[in-house]
Amino acid sequence: MDRELIEKAFEEFGITTEIRCEQAFAICEKYDIAKMDIARYCNRHDPKIKIRACQLGCFK
Repeated sequence: MDRELIEKAFEEFGITTEIRCEQAFAICEKYDIAKMDIARYCNRHDPKIKIRACQLGCFK
């Protein structure tokens, strides 16, 4: 997982406390980052970044 790249992408997208699935997918595509790396980063970030509007309905 490239933490610096994810941090740069989140900063560009204005993500600080929560992320929407569509944003995560866009970041993955634009920066060639695996979806699981985004999920791991969100879970390990202090404080955790909440996942909202999950396309699978897993998170609300």
